Amino acid sequence: MRLKVIGTGSKGNAYLLYNEEEALLIECGVGIKAIKQALNFDLSKLVACIVTHEHGDHAKSMNDLMAAGINVYATSGTHDACGTRNHHRALLLSDIAFLLGRFMIKKFDIKHDAAEPCGFLINHPECGTTLFLTDAIYSAYTFKGLNNIIIEANYDPLLAKHKLGDMEFLRNRIINNHMSIDTCIDALKANDLTAVNNIVLIHLSDSNSNEADFKRRVQNATGKTCTVASNGLDMNFNKTPF
Repeated sequence: MRLKVIGTGSKGNAYLLYNEEEALLIECGVGIKAIKQALNFDLSKLVACIVTHEHGDHAKSMNDLMAAGINVYATSGTHDACGTRNHHRALLLSDIAFLLGRFMIKKFDIKHDAAEPCGFLINHPECGTTLFLTDAIYSAYTFKGLNNIIIEANYDPLLAKHKLGDMEFLRNRIINNHMSIDTCIDALKANDLTAVNNIVLIHLSDSNSNEADFKRRVQNATGKTCTVASNGLDMNFNKTPF
């Protein structure tokens, strides 16, 4: 299994889990052309797209994907907020795991300023169980049997305080809706990381984060391989390093 980062951050998020036979798109907050390019203009092995919430940097291409014949799975609140009507509109239901190809998907609720946001547990024989968590204040849950983690580390509180000093509205929106590096580390340490192969940090703020520092802090806190996502990153994403 491989992970390809089509886009990450406030300008657009889209992540592709793929092998030779099938692919799963997580988020579609970039243009449809970028998604097609990531798939070498072959949508035939894309089993579906799953979307956490309706904000444009996560859901921009929902309607374009459905028009191309791809089922897009999201909560009813997310679909309604995006005004989707296509018959490829597919619903994520609470506490029900389901298969898309060989990807087993289960959603869980998160807190964010969106209609009905969620995170995902994604299981595949090649990558094991992957946690996908972004655009959340914190993690209300812990998870068993994790093998890979894709998690938001949006901002450093000290940097945000310094750079957004008088911009109270913007500062409060970030703090009340996104996961800081400190909260990210707390969430990671709350889980059993024994079998975790990769931790990938996503959705870093352009101005309120420090990639090298975030990577160092996560590796020191967890003892695990940490990668900071960047547009175009394409990496091995297997259950084990071997």
